[in-house]
Amino acid sequence: MPTRRIAPLPDDAEEASPVQPLSAEEARRVREQNPPVNPWWVVAGQAAVGCVAALLGWLLTGKQNVGWSVAYGAFAVVFPAAVFARGLTGKFSSLNAGTAAVGFLLWEMVKVALTITLLVVAPRWVAGLSWPALLVGLILAMKVYWVALAFAPRPKTQSS
Repeated sequence: MPTRRIAPLPDDAEEASPVQPLSAEEARRVREQNPPVNPWWVVAGQAAVGCVAALLGWLLTGKQNVGWSVAYGAFAVVFPAAVFARGLTGKFSSLNAGTAAVGFLLWEMVKVALTITLLVVAPRWVAGLSWPALLVGLILAMKVYWVALAFAPRPKTQSS
């Protein structure tokens, strides 16, 4: 059986752990400086962008099937994102760090599976499906995440 080599522990206590735990006050300040983005605002933004894009697609092309294709592409993002947001904001998702991480991965897999399923059944659900229009709706709805981050709540400034 081969012998294992283990790195020696540092003699210095300062060298032992470069990461120092935060105090309650330091953690509160970090949370204030980086407020979270509400996932429901992202879902609402995706739905709004999808509706506007579908109407524009219909108006610009004059073809109703293009509008429905764009709308379905956005729906293939919005519905799974809503399921994901519901899963993440449930009472069990924030019990501790372990359940939060497992919950995140679980709901992310559910979101991906729902999106793939919706794309597979698209030709059966949308008459005269236009794949390029569907992809436009899908991409525009996905890019709302970046817009949500750009317009995320700003940290509160303290007056001196």
